[in-house]
Amino acid sequence: MFNVTVLKMRDIIKYLVGTIFMISIVIYTTRYFSNSKNKKDENKLKIESFQSGSLTGCLDETIPMISNINEEYREIENENNEETLSKNYLQEFLKTQISSIKGLEELEKQAKKDKEKQEEKLKNTNNQNKENNEEKTNNQNTDIVLANTEGMQTQVITNNPITEKYTAQYGKVKIRNQTTYELTEDMLKPDIKIENKNILLFHTHSCESYTSSEKYPYTQTGNYRTTDLNYTVTRVGTELENYLKKYNLNVVHNTSYHDYPSYNGSYTNSLKSVESMLQTTPSDIIIDLHRDAVGSRPDYAPTVKIGEDSVAQIMFVIGTNQGGLWHPNWNQNLKFAVKIQEKAEEMYPRFI
Repeated sequence: MFNVTVLKMRDIIKYLVGTIFMISIVIYTTRYFSNSKNKKDENKLKIESFQSGSLTGCLDETIPMISNINEEYREIENENNEETLSKNYLQEFLKTQISSIKGLEELEKQAKKDKEKQEEKLKNTNNQNKENNEEKTNNQNTDIVLANTEGMQTQVITNNPITEKYTAQYGKVKIRNQTTYELTEDMLKPDIKIENKNILLFHTHSCESYTSSEKYPYTQTGNYRTTDLNYTVTRVGTELENYLKKYNLNVVHNTSYHDYPSYNGSYTNSLKSVESMLQTTPSDIIIDLHRDAVGSRPDYAPTVKIGEDSVAQIMFVIGTNQGGLWHPNWNQNLKFAVKIQEKAEEMYPRFI
């Protein structure tokens, strides 16, 4: 069973109009109260802005567009402040690291400068010694006289004769054999031919010096040692070089320090120098020139007077395989030394 209500069109229209009217009143009332509240809040903000003396606040209230712009600027400023803060931290970190690196670089530069100064000082010393040697040599070149034995007498001079301790002899050549080898006549026979056009001189003990005198004083840097090569065995090498060149021989004289600043390792240092020079310098004869020391003796070893000049006796030291190193050509060196000594004994008896 259904209930059915029949309404007239006029009643429907009246109902709709009443409903719309009521809805309109509700909406209007709601908007009114809402606007009133917003105006109160805005007035409150205006009053606070003016009281605080904020120019931007006044402008925000006076010109609404500026308010939007200021808000954007505030956001940008906050972002910039954060970026600036990050950059400042990064900059401080980088400054610290760069400062540390610069400190290390300064230390390295200073160490390099100190090393260069030492090398330059040593180089200047070598150059000065070389210049002095050349100057003195040039002054004495006019006094150099080629070997001439005519009318020249030789005489051994000594206050304390030294007992000769030779163990082998070849003609007038006396040899002190300190090895277990038995030196036969065949081993001593000087049947050797050597080209003597290219000669290399060097000094394992470059700083070995001689007795200082009033005429030739020098500053010692050790026991009968000095870095002033004008007063060491190196100067003897310079004089020998000058005499040999008078015979049109090609002579190369190495004047490097091999026993300074440390005496230990002298032979290792001189070996390196010779090996390096042999790569570019042709050599037929290589001589390591030393000064023989008198040891604990209170006087000097015998000298030989040749004409009017008194000179020190010389000797040859020949190494063998028994020295601890392999030396297959030592017998050739021995024959060469015997040959030179034979000639020296012929020209200047007892010189060797």
